[in-house]
Amino acid sequence: MQDCIRVLRKGGLNLVGEVLKGQGTFYEMQHYPLTDVYDRDTHAQYYYHAHRGSDLEHGHFHLFMRKAGMPAGSQPETSVFDSSTWPKDDDAIAHLIAVSMDKNGLPLGLFACNRWVTGETWYSADQVIAMLDGFEIDHAYPSWPTNQWLTALVSVYRPQIETLLRHRDQVVSTWQKRFPDQNVLENRELEITGYLPLP
Repeated sequence: MQDCIRVLRKGGLNLVGEVLKGQGTFYEMQHYPLTDVYDRDTHAQYYYHAHRGSDLEHGHFHLFMRKAGMPAGSQPETSVFDSSTWPKDDDAIAHLIAVSMDKNGLPLGLFACNRWVTGETWYSADQVIAMLDGFEIDHAYPSWPTNQWLTALVSVYRPQIETLLRHRDQVVSTWQKRFPDQNVLENRELEITGYLPLP
């Protein structure tokens, strides 16, 4: 991972700048690159955006696995939650983790979030954890070092990601018990379910 940052620094570049280059004016909430980054072989996907207005955070990467890359037998939690608005069948997509980045294009931390934040299909933590091994962006668009770095991050910080995903499910379950008449996955008061800073 450090080699990816090192080679970019040698050229006066950084991980975030690589996904923003050639994309025009930077707007909050817009995905960068504009078409997202998708690996057609692994079905891993990511994008970068900003919207939280933090003094420390510039923005964050959202990492996903699309249906075709999920382990056989992966099933969304449709028996527990109202899934009427979720992406379905071949369009199903699972959010793996988000990576908070600072203004210098360096990582600040990892976080998990509620379903409405990414518009994902909701899978249990155990099922999302089973998808982590498949996350790989094995091409050079928009940046070979950034793609390699994100791929390595999922492996290197897997224990932290697993912890955040299991904690996510506990938080959602607690909120559902607290507000039994609400669809907790769509509750705008619950956005980030857990955050861990990176060293």
